[in-house]
Amino acid sequence: MRVVIIRNNLAPVVTVETNFLVGGNETPDGFPGMAHAQEHMAFRGCKGMTADQTSAIFALMGGDNNADTQQNITQYFETVPAADVNVALQAEASCLRGIDDSDAEWEHERGAIEQEVARDLSNPTYKFLTRLNDDLFAGTPYSHDALGTRPSFEKTTGAMLKEFADKWYTPSNAILMVVGDIDPAATLEKIRNLYGDIPSHPVPAHPKIELQPVKSDTFTLDSNLPYVLGFIAWRMPGTDSPDWAAMQILSDVLASQRADLYGMVPAGKALAAEFGLAETYPKASVGFGIVALPAGQDANPALDEMRQIVNKYAANGVPADLVDAAKRAEIAQAEFQRNSIPDLASVWSDALAGEGRNSPDEDIEAMKKVTLADVNRVAKQYLLNAATITATLKPAPNGEPVAEKGFGGAEKTTSAPTKPVTLPDWAEKELSQLQVPTTFIPVSDTKLPNGIRLIVRTDTTSPTVTVMGTVKHNGDLQSPPGQEGVGEVLDDLYSYGTTTLDRLAFQKALDDIAANESAGYGFSVKVLKEYFSRGVQLLADNELHPALPEPAFKITQQQMAQFVAGNLQSPGYRTSRALDLALLPKDDPVLREATPQTVMKLALDDVKQYHASTVRPDLTTIVVIGDVTPDEAKTVIEKWFGDWKATGPEPNTTLPAIAVNKASAANVPDAQAVQDSVTLAEQIDINRFDPDYYPLQLGDHVLGGGFYATRLYHDLRQVAGYVYSVDVSMDASKTRASYSVDYGCDPPNVSKARALIVRDLEQMRTQDVSDAELQQAKALLLRQIPLSESSEEAVAGGLLGRAEVGLPLDEPIRAAKKYYALTAADVKAAFAKHVQPDNLVQIVRGPAPQ
Repeated sequence: MRVVIIRNNLAPVVTVETNFLVGGNETPDGFPGMAHAQEHMAFRGCKGMTADQTSAIFALMGGDNNADTQQNITQYFETVPAADVNVALQAEASCLRGIDDSDAEWEHERGAIEQEVARDLSNPTYKFLTRLNDDLFAGTPYSHDALGTRPSFEKTTGAMLKEFADKWYTPSNAILMVVGDIDPAATLEKIRNLYGDIPSHPVPAHPKIELQPVKSDTFTLDSNLPYVLGFIAWRMPGTDSPDWAAMQILSDVLASQRADLYGMVPAGKALAAEFGLAETYPKASVGFGIVALPAGQDANPALDEMRQIVNKYAANGVPADLVDAAKRAEIAQAEFQRNSIPDLASVWSDALAGEGRNSPDEDIEAMKKVTLADVNRVAKQYLLNAATITATLKPAPNGEPVAEKGFGGAEKTTSAPTKPVTLPDWAEKELSQLQVPTTFIPVSDTKLPNGIRLIVRTDTTSPTVTVMGTVKHNGDLQSPPGQEGVGEVLDDLYSYGTTTLDRLAFQKALDDIAANESAGYGFSVKVLKEYFSRGVQLLADNELHPALPEPAFKITQQQMAQFVAGNLQSPGYRTSRALDLALLPKDDPVLREATPQTVMKLALDDVKQYHASTVRPDLTTIVVIGDVTPDEAKTVIEKWFGDWKATGPEPNTTLPAIAVNKASAANVPDAQAVQDSVTLAEQIDINRFDPDYYPLQLGDHVLGGGFYATRLYHDLRQVAGYVYSVDVSMDASKTRASYSVDYGCDPPNVSKARALIVRDLEQMRTQDVSDAELQQAKALLLRQIPLSESSEEAVAGGLLGRAEVGLPLDEPIRAAKKYYALTAADVKAAFAKHVQPDNLVQIVRGPAPQ
């Protein structure tokens, strides 16, 4: 077994990722989802560890674990507190020793994986990719993805799964990645002790990939999206090819906002235009161009222009400065990857297991060597007048939302709460004690003379700096009457540069320093340390002095009106709207909506006035994190943002409190969906500062967040097999809060799943949760606190979010003490007072529930 250990002291967190060199390519004929099914079964129990124990162990470590199956690899990964890394390693080793592929366990898991299939088959983009792979890779294992099919899962048995695992799940076919705040020598010794005696054996030969010539094809699929999507796809070299590095640079060039493809957007010819790489396999990949167009518009002219643009670049060559910019961006991105422990583990896993490299640095070194001639050669070889797959996803008509009289005919069911789980001795010893975080890494928190709140945290993990900021804003309250949509138009205009740099000049200035920047009510820039001041200068110029040119306004206004027209008819918007109408009083500001008419009535002066009145320093918080001191950060922020002044009275950005809602139900038709997406929700009478927020959150982690170890997953997925996922959440702001449960299932099971959810909510209201459940929920919440700092972006986002709501910056540490002190009686009392199952609104998107 190959083992890679990388020390990264960003946070007291470790990511463990096991990569098996097997995936969709190696599945038996007629069973395309066998590797995917085996991935699911690893959560149903392993050697010396039952399904319940597996879920409980990972829940007690914070619940941040998952897996995925690709064409040539299967990955199991978890991020845990550094103190728990040995438990995570032992759990992974248990599964390498053997997985419980019994018929009884598969019978339960099959329902869940079939719901995952139904979810993806309800996604028009997934259906497009399925057809695309079949066209581009006919006759090879690449022609089918790893998801699988319902008919094949119905024929799959536990014995077949065990045979598959016995062939491919062996140490010599695995790469173990451990990244984070660890002692490498001690960790390696622990791995030797846990894995060293696991027998290994040779694996079967991997299937050969013999690509056939591509036959051009054109097709149209119905869609539930609010716009038309047009695709042109080319078969490109794979990660094994010596042309792979040049191909990545070419893709970046074609995707540049200074390239002609994106130029279709400011020219008013598309709502969006992009280029990218997908389905990246060792022997081939897919390059694709995408255009988004207003609903009802013919995609052929835009597709023809996109093809002409690509052929022109392939025939005549691409701009040299765009190649240089793409190389700078890729090199800078490698530095930023170090700022996230899970991302760093993923990048290394993909490089070693997915691409066969010794390090992701090999990719970077190869891209450094790419020349303009390399890029032009690859463009000509793979793109010029090549066979392509051309597809259009066209919005299809859907019926109006239908009010439902009831919630189906399922009987109310009762059962005892989930029984306590006895952990294996090796896990019990490490996880039996709650770990209450007590240390908050200090930050600098100051207010500048113009009212900006500046928060700085120094982190020297990489020579980079990230700046994130928000301007408190609520368009539902701040948009003048009849100007609904003005904020969205303003947001789209930031990309047109500044009063001193036009669109192309501004983008070139960013490219010159490999910066990633965005402006608006949420703004940010990521930049190498040496360009920190220049990056902030460009960010401030864009945020405070957007160009807002008249020609761009006219184009953006028309594009926004066209998008809104399609969005109002889309199932996604209608579902969200139906939920808002059911939960909110009829005159609530949130119910204001932009229409094509309100957008087209706007004048450029309306947009300029809106920017002047809403983008204010006294409503702004900026977080700076990275290789910079507080004094350095303050000097740079004051230099470029310091002259910004607020004028006029401070606007109100806080929604009023509202009463709880009444129960109702509605079905939103979606002709493309084979699965129902269900939301059960209600307004509850608390806000983020209510003391009952904490026992409700703790109760939520009894219900969800820990996979099979928590009630809803246990009841709806592990036992009943009704759903693939079920999520419970409470969204609380300064003045209001909502409580919701979301799940997806077949139409006949909507009411059955709802009945189980209501039963579990009633039990939370009327019965004390068990000691084991309470302990596990506390462990989930307490361990999620360090996990929330596993990346610089997560740290900055947390600081920014707390500042904007008005919470102390060390709120997670304060909350930990509150969670630790709560009792089962506290949880029951909070649920009994605030969560009323009889008030639940039910919104179903998809076929009518049966």
